[in-house]
Amino acid sequence: MYNAVGIDISKGKSTVAVLQPGGIILRTPFNVSHSHKELDELADFVLSPGDDTRVVMECTGRYHQPVLNALYDKNIFVSAVNPHLIKNFGINSLRKVKSDPADSKKIARYALDNWADLRQYSAMDTIRTQLKTLNSQMDFFMGQRTSAMNNLISLLDLTYPGINDLFSSPVRSDGHLKWVDFVSVFWHVECVTKLSLKAFTERYQAFCRKYGYTVRSGKAEQLYAYSKDIAPSVHRDDTYKSMILIAVQQFNQLSASVERTRVEMDKLASTLPEYETVMSMGGVGKSLGPQLIAEIGDISRFTHREALTAFAGVDPGVASSGKMNIRSNRSSKVGSSRLRRTLFLVMSVLLQTKPENDPVYQFLDKKRSEGKPYLVYMTAGANKFLRIYYGRVKACIAAQSSTE
Repeated sequence: MYNAVGIDISKGKSTVAVLQPGGIILRTPFNVSHSHKELDELADFVLSPGDDTRVVMECTGRYHQPVLNALYDKNIFVSAVNPHLIKNFGINSLRKVKSDPADSKKIARYALDNWADLRQYSAMDTIRTQLKTLNSQMDFFMGQRTSAMNNLISLLDLTYPGINDLFSSPVRSDGHLKWVDFVSVFWHVECVTKLSLKAFTERYQAFCRKYGYTVRSGKAEQLYAYSKDIAPSVHRDDTYKSMILIAVQQFNQLSASVERTRVEMDKLASTLPEYETVMSMGGVGKSLGPQLIAEIGDISRFTHREALTAFAGVDPGVASSGKMNIRSNRSSKVGSSRLRRTLFLVMSVLLQTKPENDPVYQFLDKKRSEGKPYLVYMTAGANKFLRIYYGRVKACIAAQSSTE
């Protein structure tokens, strides 16, 4: 006899229902708090019937993790599924009921109907969960860093407008940007114009040596000429200096957090079997590769390529009924918005680097040359990239499994 345990997860507590085939309720839905004592009792209860028992819960970010860990540690078959699958399951009633007991029974029914296809949680999923959490943190830090940069630029528009546009150096591994370090020393136009060209050149060279930047020939002269020509909105004042230095410090802290998280993500992603395969794909590097792996997760979750493109929300919709058959439809945009953003960044890298033999770039370039709108060819390119990703990673996992 099969025992399907459906758990509706909430913050701090969960509702549990146990069903058998035919809709037999083995136990009325009951609540369990996320404490050691009650989670251990839940694990003992799940093990007690002695029949084939499988536990299903929704993957709710982090609230489900204590329950999942408690059951997994007791060697119980537990599966965490996408909430979207549960939401759209079994809608065959005119009466809409939304409650924790009803949801737990719905999840248990889902487990019974999909018994053979349930994927068991594994130790590798722990690494993937950590990687996805790191990606969430990096996304947060990057948003904060962008806000901090915009704030710094708005302050510099008063004292040294446009100075950030004169530098093209990328972010260093420690999170520092050359123009940000420059304005921490020369925060106002008058910090340059009050000096002679020779004196500024010497100070600029000393700045580059102190912060570890390359001294480019003619750069000091370019900065000096620009500073002589620009007119600030405010005079040199300690109040503005204080605000700018605080903004610089805030940006550097956030930028350092982004870069440290990026390194940690790459280190963690390198322990996963598909790492080398993903990193060999066009448009993917030390930053975007781990982000893709984090958001896509275990490729075995997807039964076919279309399932992966649907998860990312870059699959074209279908509008066909009778004689109507619309061939051009909007993408569904159902799924991970963070994954879609990462895919668009990969497409942007491909368009910038133009790798000749890359099939995704060739496809993008073809669609763009046909006059397709930007969002159309970028979404189509993301769809093609995911199809290739699915095939290569699937083959990689299969090859590693056969050698083991």
